[in-house]
Amino acid sequence: MPTNSQNTPRLTLGPILYHWPREQVLDFYAEMLETPVDVIYLGETICSKRRLLRPEDYWELAERVAAAGKEPVISTLALIESDGELKTLQRLCADERFLIEANDLAGLDYLEGRPFVTGHSINLYNQRTLAFLAQRGLKRWVLPVELGRETTAALIGSRPSGVECELFAYGRLPLAYSARCFTAYNRNLGKDDCQFCCGDYPDGLLVSTQEGVPFLSLNGIQTQSATTHNLLPALAEVTRLGVELLRISPQSSRTADIVKVFADALTGDLDLDQGMARLREWCPSGLSDGYWSGKAGIASGTVV
Repeated sequence: MPTNSQNTPRLTLGPILYHWPREQVLDFYAEMLETPVDVIYLGETICSKRRLLRPEDYWELAERVAAAGKEPVISTLALIESDGELKTLQRLCADERFLIEANDLAGLDYLEGRPFVTGHSINLYNQRTLAFLAQRGLKRWVLPVELGRETTAALIGSRPSGVECELFAYGRLPLAYSARCFTAYNRNLGKDDCQFCCGDYPDGLLVSTQEGVPFLSLNGIQTQSATTHNLLPALAEVTRLGVELLRISPQSSRTADIVKVFADALTGDLDLDQGMARLREWCPSGLSDGYWSGKAGIASGTVV
């Protein structure tokens, strides 16, 4: 069981993956400043049409995060498809006040010589890629979500000095991105006339099999898992491996409570069985952790 020490992973709050109203986003971050997360990622990573917050708004939020004693990171789109999106990416990267999370390789062209983070959508699968990006300024990488403990251990064991490892530890798994918007198509709408229907699903649109089993969740152009990925039972293991950061993906409700469960479990102030009971209560679609042990991602109860 992890306890307070230099090696205990820090908690991070990933970027909001969903299309929430502006006031909900601002209220959410005001609440998160009071939680024990050490790093807060800010920015739109899914769809450039979601413009309720502008770059200036995220920069202002980043200043508030820094003033609260936490590290702000500006996250960028995971799928660049147009010149306009490329220009916005360039503008975000040109501001050197804050660390940037690149979620598309196009971002690396604008981050040459600067420290940066790569998100889980960057296909960083081996030591050679890790070394190459470290030469370009990589400070931290978020493992692709389909990688498990064996790959994590191998990459950490051979990583360049000064490069941190971050794991996606809680939330619906981001599985794929598409040029099409399946949430809009579900309403018989085209992507260019989506009417921002993704905003009707604050945690994604659940998709079930013909047998009624939850299978996937649609979030605009992003496909997610239906179940919630959860590495709470693996905290001792990821600590032994040397993982420095654990990412909590924002949910429309109870994110602060979820953060507290992880924080208290890391310090030993909460029994893992109690923590798991709370998380199960807050996740009606179920918990999963299969990828971590090299099994199907939807599997559960496989961590040790």
